[in-house]
Amino acid sequence: MRAFFLHKAAIVCYCILGLYLFNLQIIQGAKYAELSDKNCIRLISQSGSRGKIRDARGREIAGSHVAYDVILLPQDRADVQKPLTSLAGLLGTDYVSLRKSFLQNYVAPSIPVVIAQDVGLKKASAIEERRFDLDNVIVQANSSRYYPYGRLACHVLGYISEIDRWRLTKLEDYGYKKKDLVGFGGVEERYDYYLRQEDGGLSVEVDHRGRFIRTLGYKPGEQGRDLQLTIDLRIQKIVEESFADKGCVIVMDARTGAVAALASNPDFAPSAFVERPRRNVGELFASNSAPLLNRAINGVYPPGSVFKMLVACSALETGKIDGRTTTDCAGGTMIGRRLFQCWDTHDRQDVVGAIAHSCDVFFYKAGIAAGPQAIHDYAVRFGFSRPSGIELPYEASGAVPNPLWRKISQFKPWYDGDTANLAIGQGELLVSPLQVCRMTAVFANGGKLVTPFIVKAIDATDVSRQHTRVVDLKLKGETLRLIRKGMRKAVEEGTCNALVSLPVSVAGKTGTAQISGRQSDNHAWFTGFFPYDDARYVICVFLEKGGHGVSAVTVAKEVIGRMCQEGLLDVTAGAPRPGAT
Repeated sequence: MRAFFLHKAAIVCYCILGLYLFNLQIIQGAKYAELSDKNCIRLISQSGSRGKIRDARGREIAGSHVAYDVILLPQDRADVQKPLTSLAGLLGTDYVSLRKSFLQNYVAPSIPVVIAQDVGLKKASAIEERRFDLDNVIVQANSSRYYPYGRLACHVLGYISEIDRWRLTKLEDYGYKKKDLVGFGGVEERYDYYLRQEDGGLSVEVDHRGRFIRTLGYKPGEQGRDLQLTIDLRIQKIVEESFADKGCVIVMDARTGAVAALASNPDFAPSAFVERPRRNVGELFASNSAPLLNRAINGVYPPGSVFKMLVACSALETGKIDGRTTTDCAGGTMIGRRLFQCWDTHDRQDVVGAIAHSCDVFFYKAGIAAGPQAIHDYAVRFGFSRPSGIELPYEASGAVPNPLWRKISQFKPWYDGDTANLAIGQGELLVSPLQVCRMTAVFANGGKLVTPFIVKAIDATDVSRQHTRVVDLKLKGETLRLIRKGMRKAVEEGTCNALVSLPVSVAGKTGTAQISGRQSDNHAWFTGFFPYDDARYVICVFLEKGGHGVSAVTVAKEVIGRMCQEGLLDVTAGAPRPGAT
C-alpha cells in the first residue's frame, strides 16, 4: 500500500515538473530567451565629439581633442594582478596605484573599469602594440573639450560639466542621461542640444558570471553641430587686455545688434571643468568675486548719468523741453524742502550742454517736467526692465520704478524728489550693461532698437537673419540730433574729453552711480558709439566700484585706440571733420 502511494506521488511530481518545464521552454520561452540575450550582452559607451564653436572669422574657440582612457574588463576581482602589473610598466606608474584605482571604480565583473584617464597617444599606442598579451584591456578613445585660447571669451562660451539632477529631471525625455556632459552658462548651455554629440560604443558578450567572452560590434560616436559666433576674437582679445578691474565691456554692431566682443571680469578657465582630475573648481563657486557671473547680462546696477540721455529723450519727445530750453546751474536746486546738489557749477545749460557736461540740475528739472510716468514708459520702450533676448542664459531684467504701480499696489506716494533721483539714474532704477548698450545703439543708428545676438551660423547655415530684429521707435529727428550732438560735445569738451585725441570720431556719455556714501564705492560707466558720422560700433564699459566715469573712459580709449591701430576700423572714413556736430 505504501509503495502504491509513493508511486502515485512520484507521478504527480513528474507531471508538475513537466508542466513547469513546458511553461519555461514553450509558453514563456521567447521571454526568457530575450532576457538571456540581454544578460549576456554588455554595452560599453564611447562618446562622440561635441560640436565646435568658432568666431566670426572661423577661428576655433572651443573644440575637441582625443583623450585615451585605459579600461579593464574584469573577469574576477581577485585575478587582476597580471594585467595591472603589465600596465604599470607601460604607463610609468606603480602597481599599487593602479590597483587602488581599480578597486575604487570596480562595480561588477560585467562592468568595465577605467583605471587610467587621458594617458596620451604614446602610452596608448604602446598598450595597443601589446594588446594580445594584455587580456581584457581596452584603450578607449574619448572626446575631451579643448579651449585653444584659454580664458578668452569664457563668459560667452560657458563650460561643460556632468549633468546635475535638476537638468536631468527636465531633459531626460530628450535623451539625456546620468553622467552626460552638458553645457553650463554661455552658448554651451543655450545651444547644448545642437552641440551635444551622439554616443556610440562597443557591444561585448559575457558569460553567466559576467566575464568577457568576445566583442560583438562597434558603433562610432557622431559629432555635434558646429556654431559660428558673431564674436571677433581680435576685438575680444583687445577688450579683455584693456581692463583688469571688476566689470565688463561690450562692443556691438550699432545697426544689427551683432555682438563683436563681450568680456566680464573676473573671468575663469573653462578647461578647469574638463581637466582630469578637476582642480580648483570649488574655489570658483566659493569666491566672493563671483568669477562665473557674466556681469554684462546677469548683473544689474544703477546706471547713473548714462540714463540722462533717455530722460532727455522723454522730455524732448513729450514736448516738455526743446533745443532752446535752458537752466541755470548754481551747483544745486531746491526740490521741495531739500537741496539737490550738482557735482559742479555749470551756469546756463541747454540740453546739448547738459549732456556734454552731465549737469544734474538740468536733468532734475527736465525729469520733473517730463514726469516720472513718461520716463518709465520711454525706458520700457528702450528695452529696460526686460531681457534683451540675447541667446545667453539667465539674462537679468533689471527694474524701472513705476510711480503708478507704486501708488496702486503699495499705497506709497511718489514725490518730485523720487523723480529727481530717477532723472539722474539713481534710486530704485537697475539696469544691465547690455541694456545700456542697446539704448545707446538707438541714438547711434537713427532711432532703431536692435536685439543683441551672438550666434551667426549653425553648421555653416546662416541664422543671423532669424536673430536680427530691429524696431523703429519713431523718434523725432530733432530729438536724435540734439542727443547725438550732446554726446559728441561730451567728447570734444565735456566729461569724455580724453577720447578727442583718437583717430576716429567718438560720441559718448559717462556715468558715476552712487551705491554708498564713499566715492570709492561708486560704479563707473561709459557708453558711446563710433565713428560719429556713420556709426558702426556701440561700446559700453562698466567698472564695478570703479570710482568715477573717467575710469571707464580710459578703458574705452584703450579699446577704440587699439582697434584703430590694428586696422579693425576705417580711420579715414571715421575721422572727425572740422566743425562737425
